[in-house]
Amino acid sequence: MSKLTESQFKRAVKAGAHLDKAARSMRVLSSVAWNPAMKPAFLKRGKLPNPVYQPVPTDKARDHIAGAKALIDGDDVISEWLGRLCDTMVSTVGLIETRGTPEFFAHSTALYGRPTRLMLDRQTMVLDLAKHMDAALDGLDFQRLVVEGTEKYLTDIQFARELRSRLARHFETDAPEVVISPTVSAKAAATSKRIRIRQGAEFTARDVDQLLQHEALIHTATALNGRAQKSFPILGRGHPGTTEIQEGLAVFAEIITGAMDPRRFKRLSGRVLAIQMAVEGADFKEVFDFFVERNDDPSQSYENARRVFRGGVITGGAPFTKDMVYLNGLLRVHNFMRTVVRMGRADLIRVLFVGKMDIEDVPALAQLAANGRLQSPRFMPPWVKDLRFLVSYMAYSGFLNRVKMPGFQTYYEEELKEVPDVWSLVRHDRVDQSGEDIIVE
Repeated sequence: MSKLTESQFKRAVKAGAHLDKAARSMRVLSSVAWNPAMKPAFLKRGKLPNPVYQPVPTDKARDHIAGAKALIDGDDVISEWLGRLCDTMVSTVGLIETRGTPEFFAHSTALYGRPTRLMLDRQTMVLDLAKHMDAALDGLDFQRLVVEGTEKYLTDIQFARELRSRLARHFETDAPEVVISPTVSAKAAATSKRIRIRQGAEFTARDVDQLLQHEALIHTATALNGRAQKSFPILGRGHPGTTEIQEGLAVFAEIITGAMDPRRFKRLSGRVLAIQMAVEGADFKEVFDFFVERNDDPSQSYENARRVFRGGVITGGAPFTKDMVYLNGLLRVHNFMRTVVRMGRADLIRVLFVGKMDIEDVPALAQLAANGRLQSPRFMPPWVKDLRFLVSYMAYSGFLNRVKMPGFQTYYEEELKEVPDVWSLVRHDRVDQSGEDIIVE
């Protein structure tokens, strides 16, 4: 790749500044927020939600997008990256402008995909992974997965103290603030600057690991690294074009560090199945019932259904598809990792941490970094600072694709089908069954 001329670089910087200003004015999740009063009305009286969305001005965003487009005139990878950002911002404007209408779904799928969209291999759908994970975990007694007495439980104060200590180790003075709040509905609500913990909630040591690996060492780290990119502040800003890889990378981090919980995987797969139900015409009540049947309590089932229908159509057919990005992003990130390891290009893994991006943006950002136009990422999780385990794991993972797994599985199924249940060897008196998610948007 040729080195950028000073003139080309200045035009790219100006285009990026326009796009950053456009993204700043379009906060998708707050724009599709629901009135909390609808929840008790539904749970107590069965009154279906009737969300009313607050107006969001989009004229200035459109002006900034047009300004960026006027500055992009090349066919190089930098121009392609900025062009994709323009397309993302146009779809984001469309999403916000069509809330509550069937047209909302078209913009949602342009930004986040849909469960049945084929991936790059033209064979695999994220719906396939969701169904596989759901079937693999169906009927599993989660309570028996932890030997009684080995799980460490923490109060809200203990959790906050442990989290502050871990965050300070990684971020020093840039660590997010940790506060205990009586008003937060989830067990913990996190942003790049503040983590709120629900007063009175009980936590486990795994909750600390999960929040640290997912929220802090991915979302917070990439936000801080991106804000250090003075030429391209858009890299420090989360927007729909970065959501899939941000969440996929965060879920991958949970897996690679052993922080993942099967109940969380089942929640993620359930959300994809629910989105597909809504795509096929299921209404809010039907999706709510689907979550209740999965043993979620009514309050959590309402929240799960709300996530599917916010911004869309309550009667079905036009859902918000954002929640499929966790599994779709995981598939994309895993295959990216495996590919760069096979190519001997593990250096590209660290490019993912210069800011918030899509995997398609890696060639452009790698060129900028190679030409000294980007700052090296200051904050990275330990498994990225030391890639030895990840490279070993990916090398082995790549080999597994060549092994004919059904033959192995058939053999072991035959050998083990008469083996007695030995769960009773240990007691399992107290394992957290709440399944509450501590990772929030």
